[in-house]
Amino acid sequence: MCVASPGRVVEINGKTITVDYLGNRVKANSGIVDVKIGDYVLVHAGLVIQVLEKDEAEAMTELFKEIEELGQ
Repeated sequence: MCVASPGRVVEINGKTITVDYLGNRVKANSGIVDVKIGDYVLVHAGLVIQVLEKDEAEAMTELFKEIEELGQ
């Protein structure tokens, strides 16, 4: 099973974008999904699969933090 974590688009160069995951920056391909700087996205296998609303992305990030704390 694969779980995608939301990240924020910080750079766009054609179809190649840079996504910030809490300070960790990763390159991805936007494919056919229309993205802009500041959008929150889900990326799977290096390809954007969905743009999220900010509140949804923040809720998911908080949930992942809580899950991580349970494992400590």
